[in-house]
Amino acid sequence: MKPKVLIVDDDQGHLAMLATMIKGWGYEAEKAGDGQEAVARVREKAFDALLMDVRMARLGGIEALREIKEYNPAIPVLIMTAYSSVESAKEALKAGAYDYLTKPLDFDELRITLERALDHTRLREENRALRQRMDTSSIQPNIIGRSRPMKELLDMLAMVAPTEATVLVTGESGTGKELIAKAVHAGSPRKNGPLVVVNCAALAESLLESELFGHEKGAFTGADRRREGRFQQAHKGTIFLDEIGEISQAMQAKLLRAIQEREVQRVGSDKPVSVDVRIIAATNRDLRKEVDEGRFREDLFYRLNVVTLRVPSLRERKDDVPLLAQHFLTRFAEKNRKKLKGFTPQAMDALLHHDWPGNVRELENAVERAVILSLGEYVSERELPLLVAGEGSTDAQPQSALSGDQSLEDVEREAILATLDKTGGNKSETARVLGITRATLHKKLKQYGRE
Repeated sequence: MKPKVLIVDDDQGHLAMLATMIKGWGYEAEKAGDGQEAVARVREKAFDALLMDVRMARLGGIEALREIKEYNPAIPVLIMTAYSSVESAKEALKAGAYDYLTKPLDFDELRITLERALDHTRLREENRALRQRMDTSSIQPNIIGRSRPMKELLDMLAMVAPTEATVLVTGESGTGKELIAKAVHAGSPRKNGPLVVVNCAALAESLLESELFGHEKGAFTGADRRREGRFQQAHKGTIFLDEIGEISQAMQAKLLRAIQEREVQRVGSDKPVSVDVRIIAATNRDLRKEVDEGRFREDLFYRLNVVTLRVPSLRERKDDVPLLAQHFLTRFAEKNRKKLKGFTPQAMDALLHHDWPGNVRELENAVERAVILSLGEYVSERELPLLVAGEGSTDAQPQSALSGDQSLEDVEREAILATLDKTGGNKSETARVLGITRATLHKKLKQYGRE
């Protein structure tokens, strides 16, 4: 969009000439006849810069500048004066002017100064947005991704997190919705308060009400003492309702009341308790479709769906697969005390070509398994699950080595011997395929009695 410049001058001829010139430079130009009109225009519309005369009939430039800066301190104002005295320049700068120009104007100087003022505004906005993104990434370092869908998600997260808005996080299973919810909480004014996580799908219907709202002693069999619910535990903080689409309609009605009234009622009590919580909900279902088909209350849907953060599936962000895979490799190599540098080109190619129906969770599990089975410095496609490496691959690991009823030593032994047989006993080729040194191979074969 073109930057918008408001030109303020009570000399109508000079005003029209400046407007024409500034439009010719590629900007949008609007006109105001005096300082009073300028103040009113700034209050009703956003401008990127002002060019304003000092001497005007109803309200002078310095007085108008002070009122404008009080309303919007960020807008750059260039002052024009026919009186090139040091005192008028000092007064303008002291009142908050970005710069001043003397009449008759040097148009080249005007253009350069105006461009510099607009660049200053642009840089300030870019720095603000960058700081927001940096703040978001620092509060939740486990959110990894440079792809366009992830950048859009993180930009939206940066805008939403500092507010009190209720957030609905959507996306397929395994995409990392809980990480996003944690990042929203960590970037909010409630970050020092509790974050209480409730997996609605994991709780039986008979227990969910008690878990959310609490119960009185004797409210039901086994209730031997009064208990606070998750909403009360989250007071002054955030409650994250995961898998919200799984709760019954009866429970939906009770949850709706709690959200609307900001109060809960313990099971077995008729006394409401006020709670101050921010609500984040997540689901892998299409709640709009659930509403249309009568399985989810429409009024609750609109209460939850104030702001939606959609987490993209891994197949939508294939550019992030190498980053995520290396992150998981580093973590699991450290956990299992292995020295791994990365993936072979064939292994990375397999990771990039897989559709990842289980999303990031599936990738994490595949890399953990590969790290455990890896013998050399690099993970090869042999260590990847068959579904990832490709069942038709000639280099895929034998099915017997993939069964879950063998020890790690048995899997390792079978993989080495199968590769040795496939290479016709060529130890150099076997070591290359396995990604290990010949010394390591000799040591292993000696253990197996095949040296």
